[in-house]
Amino acid sequence: MVSHEENAMSDTSLSHKRHQEYVYRLPTPPRIIIPPPTLQTEVPDVAIERVIHPEEGQVDMSFLSGVDFSDVVQRNSLIEWTYERRRQAQMVLPFLYLGPMVAAKDMAFLRNEQITMLLAIRPRQTGMIGAFKAAQDANLETCAIEVPNNQALISTFPNALKIINEHLYRVYKRDARHPQMGKVFVFCESGNEKSAAIVAAYLMEMLADIDFVKAMQICQAQRFCVNFDDALKHLLQSYWEIISARRLVAKTRPSSLPSSSNLSVRHSQPVSTGSSNRSPSVSGHKRTLDDVYDDDMDMDDGVDSSDDARFRGREIAPFEDSR
Repeated sequence: MVSHEENAMSDTSLSHKRHQEYVYRLPTPPRIIIPPPTLQTEVPDVAIERVIHPEEGQVDMSFLSGVDFSDVVQRNSLIEWTYERRRQAQMVLPFLYLGPMVAAKDMAFLRNEQITMLLAIRPRQTGMIGAFKAAQDANLETCAIEVPNNQALISTFPNALKIINEHLYRVYKRDARHPQMGKVFVFCESGNEKSAAIVAAYLMEMLADIDFVKAMQICQAQRFCVNFDDALKHLLQSYWEIISARRLVAKTRPSSLPSSSNLSVRHSQPVSTGSSNRSPSVSGHKRTLDDVYDDDMDMDDGVDSSDDARFRGREIAPFEDSR
């Protein structure tokens, strides 16, 4: 028996036929494919670009330009990775580590790697008490970010960036004669999802030419068991668009805004309203659509000029003539 989906109207019509194949599924966003680290895949090179300026209320991270990032990203993680390493922490950058909660309790790891701060990503305020107790025994700084679900992650990215950078800056400036680089260990319960997303967002903010795809590639190259599902991929993609827009505004702001010396106040006479042609008033009231668009707009086509862009590029019809 032929179902209703299989027996479409365009299949039985003699004068029309469908232009494209039908898809019988719920609409979903396109999948983001992250190439896994292999011997043939080129891992992105790491370089620091100071994109956070002191005048914006953030600490000066220019001292990171002296960090050696050569050969930081592993090239053969697919071969060297073992199942037991999922319980250990891995270095993503010389000052940034990623791993599970069990690694935060490993006193030998904290001592050998000279970790100076633990940043916990936990679902509630009372979680991961054992990890904080181990940090207190080792005299390490601790901080926690409560993330009840993955959708709340994007709002915590700027706070995590601020916490990490302020700690690195504080440790570096502690001894002016012999400055040392701090090391932050970011972890969640598994070290594969929430904390990995925090680290990927940090890479996008602090590294040059690292978008959301390359950031996830670097995290996967260092810690092969990270799990970026479709929701996290689209979340990081949205955050990358925010970063790109913010950087674009920062580049155009000095040249687009007039300086204070060029600003002047103009005193104009009141505009007469007796004429049928409307002009924008300079008296200070908010402009309306009547001030922007012409009152005698041509209505023959039935399409407003502001709505015309929506219909551009839609020349493909759903059906076409069969003859």
